[in-house]
Amino acid sequence: MPEAPFVVVGASLAGLRAVESARKAGYSGRLLLVGAEEHLPYDRPPLSKAFLDPGDDPAMPHHRTDDELRALDVELRLGVPATALDTDAREIVLGGEERLCYERLVIATGARARQLPGEQLDGVHTLRTVEDARSIRGALDAGRRMVVVGGGFIGSEVASAARKRDVDVTILEAAPLPLVRAVGEQMAAACADLHARNGTKLRCGVSVTGLEGEGRVEGVALSDGSVLPADLVVVGIGADPVTDWLIASGLHVEDGVVCDETLRAGPEVYAAGDVARWHNALFGRTMRLEHWTSAAEQGAAAARNALAPARATPYSAVPYFWSDWYRDKLQMVGITAADEVTVIGDLDDARWLALYRQDDLLVGTLGLNMPGKIMKYRAMIGWRTAWQDALAFAGR
Repeated sequence: MPEAPFVVVGASLAGLRAVESARKAGYSGRLLLVGAEEHLPYDRPPLSKAFLDPGDDPAMPHHRTDDELRALDVELRLGVPATALDTDAREIVLGGEERLCYERLVIATGARARQLPGEQLDGVHTLRTVEDARSIRGALDAGRRMVVVGGGFIGSEVASAARKRDVDVTILEAAPLPLVRAVGEQMAAACADLHARNGTKLRCGVSVTGLEGEGRVEGVALSDGSVLPADLVVVGIGADPVTDWLIASGLHVEDGVVCDETLRAGPEVYAAGDVARWHNALFGRTMRLEHWTSAAEQGAAAARNALAPARATPYSAVPYFWSDWYRDKLQMVGITAADEVTVIGDLDDARWLALYRQDDLLVGTLGLNMPGKIMKYRAMIGWRTAWQDALAFAGR
């Protein structure tokens, strides 16, 4: 009987990093990577950024070539979703029928985009997969009037791509300001100004009550009674962790797979990436992050800890994300639950920094077009830098 493999479920960034980390740590046994999509692991952030830009059709943004994956000696099971997990028997069900035993498991199934309720009309898109991005790209080439539902980072990036084609764009946001939870109220207003500067209309405090059209979208009905004409609608209202296949697994599932500080979710089971909700000791709180950097770091850490649970080390990190809007780059490190926000520079200019204070510590930094600075602040947050020291550094 063949040995039970080390199985990684989820063939995106976190899953790939888990595979690479296992081999780097010296694991020489069977290694199996399972993915619901048929593609080799590919990079998702470009799908809402450069992939949508005008010009020639972009290449598939694969993380690794066939040859590079073969060098890892990893067995690939692509196009076959995991549908159930039995942690007592150490078995995964693939495609509803096949049973696969595992020695240890890393869950990296990511998240899926939320959709608007009701009938799904043609011309209405979400953005999560490369197929989604290709569909939106084709629609943008033909689009005249576009409505983006949700003023978060995905929606804002899609709107930016549309404006590069001179498409008429309106962003709808149910909250009083977009990105309030991501960057805080004060800086959400500054981010909203970026849309106004680039000709994108922004309507806040309204929600979608329905879509109009016969088979294909023609308008978006709003809670204030108005209807926005639309040839193309992109829905960017967040994503839900892919945990439905874990309902009867015995794992604690609550807005993700709940893990301890080492990313352990259960006996011989670890989780990483968008699906993992873990205790981040650096901030003393539980987090679930949908960020590229966290997925990469957690995938590597989960595999290392799965291979050596007695020597498992906590994954404690400063969150980091970036977003490309129009000609600008927004970058955020840390958290925004702050007692004070201090802006360095002028918010009307093309470059500025915002520092976030909690008690007497620097806990977050948001920057516009400051790529050379932002990672220094990430390190400072990790060092638990005092607020006055952070202000002094900013002044220099």
